[in-house]
Amino acid sequence: MTEEQKSAIILSGKEYFRTTIIPNHIKNLNSLKLKSFNINPFLINYLASFLCGNTEPESLAKALVYPRILGTSLNTSFGQNIQVFISTLKEIVGGASGINGIDIEFEDAIDGRRKYCQCKAGPQTINKDDIATILGHFKYLMNKSRLDKMGLQFDDLVVGVLYGERENLSANYKAIDAHYPVLCGADFWERLTGDKNFYNKLAKAFGEVVEEDNIDGSALIRNKVNEIALEIKNKGGL
Repeated sequence: MTEEQKSAIILSGKEYFRTTIIPNHIKNLNSLKLKSFNINPFLINYLASFLCGNTEPESLAKALVYPRILGTSLNTSFGQNIQVFISTLKEIVGGASGINGIDIEFEDAIDGRRKYCQCKAGPQTINKDDIATILGHFKYLMNKSRLDKMGLQFDDLVVGVLYGERENLSANYKAIDAHYPVLCGADFWERLTGDKNFYNKLAKAFGEVVEEDNIDGSALIRNKVNEIALEIKNKGGL
């Protein structure tokens, strides 16, 4: 892969966060109300005390808002919108494959062979039904390879997991990996770009968008905590 292509991936990743992830994240934060939370009355006071040392309305609000906006909502948004990033990745590496079930084709920087890759978001992001679908696509391509004398090997058909560690792959991924390689996180990006540190560079670039766009996330969260705290106070507690 050329340096221009590597730079293009970094820039497209930033644009993905700038135009998709961050707006959705802020939208989810702004939409939060007390009724948005499925509150466990046996835990919320404990969590507020554990986090802040007291159970005042502001502490209760923090115990509700922090996990939602810094964890579950963002992970959901990233997974739901990952095809936006994969689409731009296709264009950078040479356009869509044109083969059913294959997102991108690329020359493996490690073994030099052409890979036919289906991209997925993270190590826990496929379900049991996806196993048969992916294996079916790969089996069809292997059969086509024999007929067309393409010379494909089983390890030329891969699943590329964009983030995560191999040891955290779900059982569903492991079922696929028993037949075809699952390239996860840093391994996938090194094979695609030839840069052993590209995975970390890309992850760092995502965080840089907040600084480049002067987004004051702490102020946005603080304002929402104050709003939820006021709701709790008006309600008389949780």
